[in-house]
Amino acid sequence: MEMFIYGLCIGLAIAAVTAVVSAVRVSRVRDEKEKEVQKYRTMLTDRMEVESDGIRKVREENEELKKANENLRISLLALRDKPGRKELQRLQVLQKAADRLTLNSPGFGPVWQAALKESEEEFQKVYSGFLPFIKRHIPKPTNAEVIDVSDDSGS
Repeated sequence: MEMFIYGLCIGLAIAAVTAVVSAVRVSRVRDEKEKEVQKYRTMLTDRMEVESDGIRKVREENEELKKANENLRISLLALRDKPGRKELQRLQVLQKAADRLTLNSPGFGPVWQAALKESEEEFQKVYSGFLPFIKRHIPKPTNAEVIDVSDDSGS
């Protein structure tokens, strides 16, 4: 019977050691899993913050682009109605008509080219060169009558 008690004590001691070792392993694995879960939570939180900041920036940029788009649309409408726009359109129509006449009328081309060259030369003289200088410094003639200042009274 004593052997039985010794054997039982040895068996219980081995079981206790095994239980302690197993408990330590389980505790260690649980701690590792908790650390890993905490690491993933931290990574998820950081990623959510970064994505939140990115979405906020994209929304702000989108709003700025919407405002810029609206401003450009208004500017485009203003430029379309700007004085001189209709004149430019009329000039384009006249240019197309002149091109068609040049192609379709046999005698029109050389006469048109000569008239165009004369007009361009006159334009250049008016806006650059001697003619603007003269126009600026020499007074324009008027239709007013000249008053004679000489002494008519008794000579």
